[in-house]
Amino acid sequence: MAVKKVAKAAKAPASSTKKKAVKKAAPKKQKELKSGARYECGVCGLSMTVDNPCQCSDFCDIICCGEQMKPA
Repeated sequence: MAVKKVAKAAKAPASSTKKKAVKKAAPKKQKELKSGARYECGVCGLSMTVDNPCQCSDFCDIICCGEQMKPA
């Protein structure tokens, strides 16, 4: 049975292949939800007002269009 050999790609010089460490910022958590707080989607423009905030012990993320809504 015939076996194909795969040619290896030529390596670039070591100095150009090193990647710099990039520190990514952690996503910001929203403050506690309060009654009357307004939030807006940066993608579609949908806005909402909190009427009855939840009683979670942790912070809640309000997601629209796959992204966290921002205070308006």
